[in-house]
Amino acid sequence: MAIELPDDLIALERSAWEEIQAGTLTVETAAEVQAAIVAFAAESGESRLAVEAELKKLVRHPEPDDGKA
Repeated sequence: MAIELPDDLIALERSAWEEIQAGTLTVETAAEVQAAIVAFAAESGESRLAVEAELKKLVRHPEPDDGKA
């Protein structure tokens, strides 16, 4: 079952992923993402590892859009 991730957490990870791809990721950005992951995990009762894995999967390996709606 997929974890329902909040939009703000997804946006943070997308920003970090863009920085990684551009070679400009800062420690501050990485720390902000990690802090948000930890906070969401604690709030939701999910493990930090599960939250981080789901977030990275969603942002870095999105499902292909096959045009079917």
